[in-house]
Amino acid sequence: MRIFIIRRILLGLFITFFGAMVIYTVIRMLPSSYVETIARQRASSPLSHKTYQEWLDQLNLVYHLDVGIIPGFFGWMGNAIKGDFGDSWHYGIPVTEKFSQVIWYSIIINIITFFVEVFIAIPLGILAARQQYSKTDYSITIFALAGISLPTFFLATILKYVFSIKLGWFDLYGLTGRFYTSMTPFQQVMDIGYHMILPIVTLTMLSIGGLMRYTRTNMLEVLNSDYIRTARAKGLSESVVINKHAFRNTLIPLVSYMSYLLPAMFGGSLITETLFQIPGIGYVSYTAIIRGDIPFAMFYSTFLIILTVVSLIVADIMYAVVDPRVRAN
Repeated sequence: MRIFIIRRILLGLFITFFGAMVIYTVIRMLPSSYVETIARQRASSPLSHKTYQEWLDQLNLVYHLDVGIIPGFFGWMGNAIKGDFGDSWHYGIPVTEKFSQVIWYSIIINIITFFVEVFIAIPLGILAARQQYSKTDYSITIFALAGISLPTFFLATILKYVFSIKLGWFDLYGLTGRFYTSMTPFQQVMDIGYHMILPIVTLTMLSIGGLMRYTRTNMLEVLNSDYIRTARAKGLSESVVINKHAFRNTLIPLVSYMSYLLPAMFGGSLITETLFQIPGIGYVSYTAIIRGDIPFAMFYSTFLIILTVVSLIVADIMYAVVDPRVRAN
């Protein structure tokens, strides 16, 4: 098991390295240079004592843009390994400092979404498989396909129109209410949780369909297996057959599928957080990227790569625990 984990970690480091290199190369090959824009803005400031060319040379030196792509990438990577991703051009503070200020909002939203999705999607998928071609199965399938098909901006707009504009239950935007500063600490926590309800509902509805359909498909495959027929022929109750025999084998492909959920939600939360103006890593990154904040764009892209790799490594380990035969590969 130890060798299995070490191999997966080494493979993850390899993927992270070349993934970051691809992103850096793409950003360096963009036709427009945001460094020139920043240098022009700083040179035109009344408080500036440097010329445009001096600012340009300084910024190119800081961000290793005065050398080729490969040497520049290794220069950036050397700083990144030390935890130095540079200063955000838009926010004016170190990228990692801004990241630490906003990441917890995204973590809370996505972790809650993940558990709600798992506790709803898996039981509904199993129920649909057990009652194949029934009204329950069709209803669950329609609900799942609707969640898969709806675009994020459309679903979020509908929810805001119904629950914010028509019913007035929630605010349209923001993480806190107008009286947040005058509340007690407990009331502040409740106020933040109240404003997270619609974003969590949006993310859950968008992601629940895929897991639900995947669970149904794999459960149907397991239920049609010979050993399930044998278990039923022995007189075992249906609950024992489903919960003890069928569900354990359904977990094997589910573990692999769920490894993609967390990075997918962090990527998808960029749109959701932007629509609801929740100051998490998604909304902050979107604001920085559209303003040409290359240091933050590089950091956010690398963060998503690392999150994906870590999720896959954890999934591989869980896969090996569920099915020991995987360790031999």
